[in-house]
Amino acid sequence: MNILITGAGRGLGVELAAEALKRGHGVIAGVRYPDQEQTALSQLAAAYGTKLTVAALDVTNEEGIAELAASLKGQGRTLGAIINNAAILTARNTPVEELDLKDMLTTMDINLYGPMRVVKHFLPLLTEPDRSIINISSEAGSITNAYPGDYPYAISKTALNMFSQQLHVYLQERGVQVLSVHPGWMHTDMGGEEAPTNPRSSAEGIISLIEQRRAPEGHFRFVDYTGKDMKI
Repeated sequence: MNILITGAGRGLGVELAAEALKRGHGVIAGVRYPDQEQTALSQLAAAYGTKLTVAALDVTNEEGIAELAASLKGQGRTLGAIINNAAILTARNTPVEELDLKDMLTTMDINLYGPMRVVKHFLPLLTEPDRSIINISSEAGSITNAYPGDYPYAISKTALNMFSQQLHVYLQERGVQVLSVHPGWMHTDMGGEEAPTNPRSSAEGIISLIEQRRAPEGHFRFVDYTGKDMKI
């Protein structure tokens, strides 16, 4: 299986790439600036050779996304899974009275419109058996457990969950698995040092969701990295 991963240069993204490669999958690792030093990906390239392709992919640049999709199609490349992982977290602990709406616009552009752009242009390449689209969401996007804070991030993830649900309805007859996945509170640059979850453990769970295709028990396509249903 070939797996496209956005935001693959660090954190969960690079762990997803490492775990997928370890299991024998091909990986197209999308990063904004592939010409800059990508130490972790360089190490994976040395270990796995042509199984890893590092590609320029800025989820806010639709023209660039379309060019990459066309290039891969021209090479005869196909996909078995798309993992929309690229995201930002801004305006942490900022009261709504002090919220800069520029943070809201930027966050939606990356966390919601980014996955929509990627799916728009790469869906035609998703032709391998047992196909999946995985949108990396967050428990912060749960309406049931809403809290007053992280407004841009939380709202963007709620909207991403809606996009996943719509994609599921649209693609279920084609046999495409669509999930929004809460990866856990991870020890990454975004999650911080106090986070309890090892990102590699989360990556292992997410790749297993792609391979095992275990459907959620409930109606909604929102689960954690172990496959347990999350509250919408």
